Amino acid sequence: MHHGADILLALFVIFVAAQIGAEIAQRLKLPGVVGEIVAGCAIGPSALGLVAVDQIAAGTPLDVLAEIGVVLLLFAVGLETRLADLKQVGRSAFLVGVLGVVVPFVLGALWAHGSGFAWTKSMFIAAAFVATSAGITARVLQELGVLTRIESRVILGAAVIDDILAMLLLGVVTSLQGGEGVNIGGLVMVLVQAVGFVAVIGWVGTKVMRRRAAWLDRPINPLSPLTIALAICLGLAYLSTQFGLAAIIGAFLAGMIASEMHQREELEHQMQPLLALLTPFFFVITGAKIDLGVFTSAAALWMLLVVTVIAIVSKLAGGFLGALSLGRRGAMIVGVGMVPRGEVGVVIASLGLAAGVFSNQTYAVIVAMSLLTSIVTPPVLSMLLKNAPEAATVTPPSDSAAH
Repeated sequence: MHHGADILLALFVIFVAAQIGAEIAQRLKLPGVVGEIVAGCAIGPSALGLVAVDQIAAGTPLDVLAEIGVVLLLFAVGLETRLADLKQVGRSAFLVGVLGVVVPFVLGALWAHGSGFAWTKSMFIAAAFVATSAGITARVLQELGVLTRIESRVILGAAVIDDILAMLLLGVVTSLQGGEGVNIGGLVMVLVQAVGFVAVIGWVGTKVMRRRAAWLDRPINPLSPLTIALAICLGLAYLSTQFGLAAIIGAFLAGMIASEMHQREELEHQMQPLLALLTPFFFVITGAKIDLGVFTSAAALWMLLVVTVIAIVSKLAGGFLGALSLGRRGAMIVGVGMVPRGEVGVVIASLGLAAGVFSNQTYAVIVAMSLLTSIVTPPVLSMLLKNAPEAATVTPPSDSAAH
């Protein structure tokens, strides 16, 4: 009973800290996720100690709750992504998405290997450099009222492609962690399995759901669309692990499938209370696992500076090169818009720590890099867009085209 009471107290402390941190961050015009992670740092074992090390270790109830939270988060991200979105954004968005993954991954892997990491671990570290946080950029674009600009459409479209490629890449590098080196045959097999799984589930699943979504309304339970969609989410999250992919990839694909339901808007609305309750635990516990003591050394601070510079320059370069058809100013806006890593980099860092791939120092540096890129981007993007000419706009799509 005492153990149960301790867990309840920890849940209370974590949840309240998340709300306070998010509120402060948003009042400072920063993403709420930044405040939640900082709150975790504050209440964690290396600071105030309100949450103990043994309470957030792998496999504990709090850690499992955080895992559920991130699975639901990626399901919600997928719910806002439809295959039709990928077809509308065009060649520029595709190039931005691909180069925005390739350039950071290559530079990140080279830096990590040059710093003494084995190639398999270097590739895992590099995976934390690649995925753009579309939510952070989208919020900035919405607040500025510039969602109809060509650059905005390219950024958001590229972020969709970027996330899919990043998740696929994450699955591949995760599967390579068991060996001492890069097995080309194994790499090809993992890649074929990963692409096959994503293609079959993403393509076939969305087509089936588009034609058969009405059967979700047959149960008399008014929440049946939500409960069935969540069942698909949990099922695909498990199934993706059987193909050597991370559970979050299956959750993301489940969201893409559910996005084809005519109940999509209702699902998004019903998911909000679940996300409000569960996802803060992932970000706070992520922050609580950071050993702040590692940043007392000059070596760790130097590592953080180098990693952050690589993260910003590589993503900026990839986005800029992919969007050159928009002109230099437009390409710069797109490049800056692709810089934030946000929650995606944090997810990868957390997976690396749980798998024993990252040391506490590496984990802390990658999470801090994700935070810094999320903090730096909004003001720079806002400045570029406010001073940009108004010519680079597009006609808003019709309701059917927009979805």
